[in-house]
Amino acid sequence: MRDTGTAEKSGTGELRTDLEPLTKRFTALDDPEHARWMSGTFGSDRAPGPSTYWIDAVVTLSERKIDELKTTYASAPAGKSPEVVEGLRAELPAGAFLTSDRLDQAFSHDKWSAKAYLVPERRVLVLVATGT
Repeated sequence: MRDTGTAEKSGTGELRTDLEPLTKRFTALDDPEHARWMSGTFGSDRAPGPSTYWIDAVVTLSERKIDELKTTYASAPAGKSPEVVEGLRAELPAGAFLTSDRLDQAFSHDKWSAKAYLVPERRVLVLVATGT
């Protein structure tokens, strides 16, 4: 049975690698080395009113930054893989995904709410974010 209460992610399907849109919205990234990400809106563009946006990103960070995030935000195993859009799933690294509420808060602010997952041995941070 389909859950009709949850809006689906829609977008262009473009897999992006530019860093500036991510670092502008998520300053806690500092200076990422590489990123592959997708974005769009929830639901249909035919619906009236303001849009809610989404960004799913797989970001490679320096070892220093990964260590800082892991130490500062005391991440624990998530027990599952992040739920990213189909076009980004192949970019998810192998390994245990670590997360915590404090790590999520580090990448959330007044206009964006994020779930953040670390894979320290791959130097990867995965973001699943929504905002206005």
